[in-house]
Amino acid sequence: MCLGIPGQVVARIEGYGDQLILVDVVGAHRQVNIGMLEDEDQAAIRPGDWVVIHMGFVVERVDEAGAEKAMAGLELMGRAREPDAERPATEQERRVGPAA
Repeated sequence: MCLGIPGQVVARIEGYGDQLILVDVVGAHRQVNIGMLEDEDQAAIRPGDWVVIHMGFVVERVDEAGAEKAMAGLELMGRAREPDAERPATEQERRVGPAA
């Protein structure tokens, strides 16, 4: 498994070559690209699925246990589960949501 940020798929985003999905990452919604996945994995992604995100791209589909394992790895490195509410949003985050 790759070390990345786990998130749960909320919806597919229409357009953009069917390459974008909306993902919930500990309460924050992020638009991420699924173009690095195999075609059959891209087609199979549905709301409720779990994915691991790195640099704005989905790098792996996982089950809920895999998502929990990825989050535990981040917590070992000192990253909290809660979004950083004290950091002001960037201009891009205000327009399209935070990047993964």
